[in-house]
Amino acid sequence: MTESHTVKGSPVWQDGRAIALMMAATLMVMANATISPALAGLERAFMGQPNADLLIRLLVPAPSLTVVIFAPLAGYFVDRYGRRVMLLSGVVLFIITGSAGFYLPDLEMIFSSRLALGIAVAMIMTSQTALIGDYFTGEKRSALTGLQISARNFGGFVFLTLAGWFAVSSPRLPFVIYGLAVLYLPFMWLVIKETSLRSAKKTTENLSTNRAPGTTAKIETSETDGHKSWKGLIAALAVLQLMTNMIFFLMPTQLPFFLDSLGYDSAVMTGAGLGALSLAGGCSALFYGRIKRVMGYAGAYALGYGFMALGFTILPFGENGIAIIAGSVAVGIGFALAVPNFVGIALQIAPSSRRGMAGGVLTTSVFLGQFCSPFLSIPSITSFGYNATYQGTALLLGTVALMAAVKRGMEVLGFRVKQV
Repeated sequence: MTESHTVKGSPVWQDGRAIALMMAATLMVMANATISPALAGLERAFMGQPNADLLIRLLVPAPSLTVVIFAPLAGYFVDRYGRRVMLLSGVVLFIITGSAGFYLPDLEMIFSSRLALGIAVAMIMTSQTALIGDYFTGEKRSALTGLQISARNFGGFVFLTLAGWFAVSSPRLPFVIYGLAVLYLPFMWLVIKETSLRSAKKTTENLSTNRAPGTTAKIETSETDGHKSWKGLIAALAVLQLMTNMIFFLMPTQLPFFLDSLGYDSAVMTGAGLGALSLAGGCSALFYGRIKRVMGYAGAYALGYGFMALGFTILPFGENGIAIIAGSVAVGIGFALAVPNFVGIALQIAPSSRRGMAGGVLTTSVFLGQFCSPFLSIPSITSFGYNATYQGTALLLGTVALMAAVKRGMEVLGFRVKQV
């Protein structure tokens, strides 16, 4: 169930299953923002329809709403019915619902398709998280969680660029980009296999049903692992991830308005800042596996939150355009180094038979953080301004980084004491 099907010592990216899971990761970033460049054109195309202004502004966050609701349920089904069928079904639903905006006739139907897209995302994210835990362990698992963040960042850069080009021709063309996932399906179908855990569980259930009275089925599985307090730890992890995503989404949701307040061409500078953020995050995540191996989870958290704190410290000096790019780069690096920890820790502490549920809870925390971010940031900016909000955010992140650094220091000190 772990790495027995891979060549020992070979890099994880040479494993076809890892490639398929990185493909799945790119679909997450495609889900929401791909149609952003088309919103103005869609507003003109549906001008005069009832509730058009509201529905068009809800097209981007709509999938997040259903992910928040359905991710825990998707996690239950992943554990109950298997990872492979949920992943492949989720990709098929993603293709159908994501591309629906290209051909559906009215705005209400397009909005409904966006809600259904969130169900597909929940299925994909929960199943691929469980499969990472089933297929890989140790350093390969850490390397893959970092590579997935790189895939998301680079994928987002490519998809948003394509969407911008397509939107020039027609506001409906960016919806076609979701159909590119059809190219993933044949490869996923070939390399993604159900795990031995699911097979063993099914065999156990069959024997339990057919065994003679008074006998006990004895099938060994890997379902006895995990931390005894895993539910509480997963909940705490989800809260931290929610906070992390809520803070990170200050960048795409508030950076354009911050730049506009400084007198910049917000479209140009926002594109430059978020592009730099994505590229920096994609590159730094490539090194996550090595960083985690040397510094552990606590060290990776300290480094990640430290970089994010640095980025939000720099942003208030935005009168200098270089500060905007530098701050964006620092936030991108920090986020890319902190986020893989959540999946890695969750897979380590959750029982094998509950990895789908753990993935569902983490998925909910990601999208809930994205959705809630503007509701907290806007009142803060209105009351205290951009600079104070960024400085307060930097202080919070710096405190978390310091706590993680202390934890890492205690780990190192404890190790050295044991060696004496």
